[in-house]
Amino acid sequence: MTAEIIDGKAFAERLQAGIARGVAALKASRGIVPGLAAVLVGDNPASQVYVRNKTRQIEAAGMAGFKHDLPATTSTRTLLDLVQRLNADDAVDGILVQLPLPRGIDVEAIFDAVDPAKDVDGFHYVNAGKLAIGRDALTPCTPMGCAMLLRDRLKNLAGLSAVVLGRSNIVGKPMAQLLLRADCTVTIAHSKTRDLPAVCRGADILIAAVGRPEMVRGDWIKPGATVIDVGINRVPAADGKTRLIGDVAFAEARDVAGAITPVPGGVGPMTIACLLHNTLVACCRRRGIPLPAI
Repeated sequence: MTAEIIDGKAFAERLQAGIARGVAALKASRGIVPGLAAVLVGDNPASQVYVRNKTRQIEAAGMAGFKHDLPATTSTRTLLDLVQRLNADDAVDGILVQLPLPRGIDVEAIFDAVDPAKDVDGFHYVNAGKLAIGRDALTPCTPMGCAMLLRDRLKNLAGLSAVVLGRSNIVGKPMAQLLLRADCTVTIAHSKTRDLPAVCRGADILIAAVGRPEMVRGDWIKPGATVIDVGINRVPAADGKTRLIGDVAFAEARDVAGAITPVPGGVGPMTIACLLHNTLVACCRRRGIPLPAI
């Protein structure tokens, strides 16, 4: 068996094209331009690349982008003041504070300060709580993208056994909530799970989100399972440079799984596309207007 490759890049491009049409329709019919503010604190090279890519996609979708670069010496108070200004700015529909933040900044205080209506990352406890009880909420972008890819490939997820490997607030927990909402039987596994390979082997859907390069081996996977690899790990390459690999040993898994996301080109592009989707949703909800067709 050779697994089908789930092309997240192609799906994300289609989603972004739909979002751009929705933004254009909103602009034409109501004169409204959704706005996303991106806040970067410090000079982390990876964060700079991520924010640059997000800013490029914001502009391509026809949205207004507001970029705020702050030095690594920024205090929690200064960052909180900026967040409050963005909360009060009606041109800003979404607020993205890029992680990781420099040591010394109270990350939870920053997340809690963001207006839940503008929390396009879905990290605020109000949105997390709404998601947990099945109410409409702004949902973390990576789990949302994974759920979209799963529905596109499997159509109906009801009754399937799903294992989420990882229990973070950003991916693991919200991913489990989305799978429960889709009527899956869900197990959250982690570093303390006994006989982890056997638990993973029982999954029709396996979500790997642990941040450990190629931790999930081919013999951990149920034949025919759908594998979503959330991991993005930079490791040394033979030419002295580096390359990106996931949390799943791709070559091994491809011989067993029914379908699998590659790294890169799988979940990563979906995260940015879902950020734009959340910004459009936040824009419409804040104004009490229908979401345009995308």
